[in-house]
Amino acid sequence: MSTNIGWQDKDAYGNSLSSNQRQKMQRLRTWNERFRTRDSKERNLKQALGEIDRMASALGLPDNVRETASVIYRRALDDDLLPGRSIEGVATSALYAAARMAGTPRSLDEITVVSRVDKDEISRTYRYVVRELGLEIEPADPEQYVPRFASELGLTDESERHARQLLKTAKEQGIHSGKSPVGLAAAAIYAASLLANEKVTQSEVSEVANISEVTIRNRYHELLEAEEGLTA
Repeated sequence: MSTNIGWQDKDAYGNSLSSNQRQKMQRLRTWNERFRTRDSKERNLKQALGEIDRMASALGLPDNVRETASVIYRRALDDDLLPGRSIEGVATSALYAAARMAGTPRSLDEITVVSRVDKDEISRTYRYVVRELGLEIEPADPEQYVPRFASELGLTDESERHARQLLKTAKEQGIHSGKSPVGLAAAAIYAASLLANEKVTQSEVSEVANISEVTIRNRYHELLEAEEGLTA
């Protein structure tokens, strides 16, 4: 429980304090403010790290991603980036950034599902944190999503290889430009499963990738066209 030290330079009886007493009171006020600030930061950090752990567990992210997210959040707190932004928003943004930096990205939609804040706030806060902290984050690569999608769908290494090849071809043909990496990865996994006779439904892929079946169908046709264009 914090203690507030009054601002008036008077004693309990209303008498003015001497110069020496005023100096002592000022030192007490300074120390009191420091302790209050420190306690506030510690409570803030404890809440944020709890949020990061909760979301990382829900998303199946490894410990190294949680640790990186915690470091990003601490930096944001130390650099005074929190005013005007929610603890949950900055914590979510830190985890989103950390997952991408570790090469185990999660889509914005996936992050939003487990966060306590909405998609727009996450997106805004993420851009702000990345810019202010100077984080170097490469654009998400569709291939980074392939192993997780394949694993969750129980597909073999053959399907995973087919999916990677389809995505490489898409890049060579320029199909990937401006497209959601998650949508491309999901479509590649779907197409690859058909090529390897490990048929999964668009609905199953949609559920794993947290993306619509319409998007999967559209990207699927584009991937096949790119493959046909390469062999034509």
